[in-house]
This record gives sequence, C-alpha cells and structure tokens, in this order.
Amino acid sequence: MTTTAPVHPVDEVPPVRQLAVFGLQHVLAMYAGAVAVPLIVGSAMKLSPAQLAYLITADLLVCGVATLIQCVGCRWFGARLPIMQGCTFAAVSPMVLIGTTDGGLPAIYGSVIVAGLAIMLLAPVFGKLLRFFPPLVTGTVILIIGVSLLPVAANWAAGGVGAKDFGAPRNLALAAFVLAVVIGVQRFAPAFLSRIAVLVGIAVGLAVAVPFGFTDFGGVADADWVGISTPFHFGAPAFHASAIASMLVVALVTMTETTGDLIAVGELTGRKTEPRSLADGLRADGLSTVLGGVFNTFPYTAYAQNVGLVGMTRVRSRWVVAAAGGILVLLGLLPKLGAVVAAIPAPVLGGAGLVMFGTVAASGLRTLAQVDFKGNNNLTVVAVSVAVGMLPVGVPTVYEKFPDWFQTVMNSGISAGCLTAIVLNLLFNPLASTVGSAAAGEPGALPVGGGEEDVEESREEIV
Repeated sequence: MTTTAPVHPVDEVPPVRQLAVFGLQHVLAMYAGAVAVPLIVGSAMKLSPAQLAYLITADLLVCGVATLIQCVGCRWFGARLPIMQGCTFAAVSPMVLIGTTDGGLPAIYGSVIVAGLAIMLLAPVFGKLLRFFPPLVTGTVILIIGVSLLPVAANWAAGGVGAKDFGAPRNLALAAFVLAVVIGVQRFAPAFLSRIAVLVGIAVGLAVAVPFGFTDFGGVADADWVGISTPFHFGAPAFHASAIASMLVVALVTMTETTGDLIAVGELTGRKTEPRSLADGLRADGLSTVLGGVFNTFPYTAYAQNVGLVGMTRVRSRWVVAAAGGILVLLGLLPKLGAVVAAIPAPVLGGAGLVMFGTVAASGLRTLAQVDFKGNNNLTVVAVSVAVGMLPVGVPTVYEKFPDWFQTVMNSGISAGCLTAIVLNLLFNPLASTVGSAAAGEPGALPVGGGEEDVEESREEIV
C-alpha cells in the first residue's frame, strides 16, 4: 500500500474560482504601487500622455511575467514562494536623474539591463548570507518592513499624494469604512469570505465611492483595448558609466529588500527560506530586471505589500500569486482593463492597506517574541535598527545633503534597518553569528536570543 506525501500549503493548487478571486485580491493590493514608478519617472521626464500610458502597460506586463517567474520557477530562477513582483521605488531618484541629465530613457534602460545581470551574478553570494539572519535580525527586519509601509497606506487613506482634497475628512471616512468592512468580514463572515476580506472591503468601498463622486472612469473610454509592448520601443539602450554605477547601488539595495521579503514570506508560510531558494529568488529578480530594461520598464523586486496579505489571509499557495501574475499580464495586454482597476479611489486602498501592512509589522513582533532579551543587548539591536530604519520614513529629506549613492542606500528604510540589524547583531552576538543561525538551516546552528525548540514551535503554529 502506497501513501502520498502531504502537499505543503505553499504548493497546494486551489480550485480555479478561488485562484481567480485570491489572485485578484493580490493585484488590487499592489496595483497602485506598481503603476506609481512609471508615472513618477515618466512625469519627471515630461513624457506625453500616450508615452506614459505605454510605460504603465509595459510595467504591468513585465510585473506579471516577473511574478510568474518567481512563483512558478524553473531551474536556477524563482523562489517558488507566494511573492508578487513590482518596480522598486529605490530606483526612482537615480532613474529621474539619469533620464533628465544623462541620456534619457535609453540610458535608463542600459543601466537597468546591466544591473539585472549583476543581480544574477551576485545572487549566489547573497544566498550564503542567511547565517546573518537569525530570529533577532529576521524579526527586526520584518517589523521594519511593516512599519515603513504604513505611511503608504496613510497617504492612500488621505486621498493619495498630490490629490487636491488630500486629508479631507470624507477621504479618511471612506478609508475607515473600508477598514471596518475588512475587520468585520474577518471576524463574522464564513471561512472563505474571511480569506478575501481585503477584496470584499475594496468592492464594498468602491460601491460606496461611486455615488459619492470619489471615482472617475473617464480614462476607461480613452484607453485602448489592446496594447503590445515591443522591445526597445524608446530606442536602443545606451550604456553610460555614471548611470550604470548608480543603478548598481540600487541593485544592492533591492537585493537586500528582497532578502528580507523572502525571509518574511518563509516565516509566514512555514517554508523556511534556504540559501538555494534565496539565490534562486534573487536570480529571478535579476532576470526580471533585464526583461524590464528590454521591454521599456524598470528594475523589479519583491513587493512587501503582498507579504502582509499572505499573513492576513493565511492563503499560502504560490499558485494564487501566480494567478495574480497572469491577471497582471492581461492588464498589460488590455489597457482598458487596467484603466478600470486604476479608477479605484486611493482611500479605498488605504483602508485595506492599513490592516495589511500592520499585519507585516505584527508578524515581525511574533518572530521577536521567540528571542531572549534577558541579560544581553538584543533589545539595543532592535531599538537602534528600527530607529535607523524609520529615519527616512519619518523625515524623507534627512539625507539630502549626502552623496547620491549614500541616499540610494539609506533612503530605503528597509535596507537601512536591515544593514543596521546585521551589523549590530555581529557586534553584540559575534559567536552565535559565526556559528550560524536557525535561519541558515545549518546543522547545529544557534539562533540568537532563542532556543531551537521555540523557533520550531512557532513554525508549527503558523502551519
């Protein structure tokens, strides 16, 4: 008699109907962030509305392809975890500078292609750095990811940055209503509905927003039905040394952020991130970035917004996120559908974002709960790392007098906090970090500030 091995929740394939619904929920959670990068860069370069629309559809198409590579995976590429991919905000300032002073879009795309190739080459090196991510560092980084995302949700709730009625009471009231719907569905609805609480909240919020004049579907009529992104639409890539140098710094930042996101998803899904899967995930980032440079878009990284959605809904299947990638491909090929999604008011997304991003921060606290803070300096590691990570979040101009490369690294609260946590952990816990950590998956590894039994018990609770 033969028995089949149990399927890990990450590898489970839900029914098609659930795949579509759960996948759409992930798309709505990241859509605003996904289109923000091409909008910011294109507007700074004074592109025409038609060119901006082209950038957005190209971005959505490659977002979908990148997500499929990461979730489905193939040899050497893809972490095979529920990870959404999108354009990184760390590259916005360097790309605007390159595009306006150093060769326009061709120079941007040349530097993006080189950065993608560099990420693929450096991926095995980063894969070996998991020994520096014990529970102390992992929990701190996840906490920083969640807290650093909360201002994004707050800006959405207030109406979106640049909105004429930013901060208007009616915007915040709509966001609060959506938040209440999400919480109510999670608490009182049947199991299936509770898993799509964010989608239900957005749908109900949109239904309320329409009669009160929050929505503008004017762009839907103007959008094309079909749009195809062709390679090098804006001209052959140009390779300028200064542009490449700045984009390589961005590559290191995005690799650090993706490492934190992959570890966070590993904790939430019960599938621990190993050196090999981390390297494969980073290589997928590099390949997606190269595709971005070829198909007229920008560097790609894991999206922390969707990490919170995985933790909140407890839907851990990577095939759900792969379905979301397929939806993004459709949105990239059918601009009219993308215009419909884009019409969702920012306050609706803000109400849902508050609970999603807060879930990420709470997951970091849960990991830190396994750490021993008695008779050691672990509290100092967490305190200083969170403080450094929050500096650019609370005061975005704090590093504006520093060199560009320094701003690229430190203006990302996630990378700044992550680097600080690693350095301080090495300073205060050198022996444990040298031996290894539970996060590295090595025999005999010693997690900093917590016993192996505690870590395993926590993972069993997650499963």
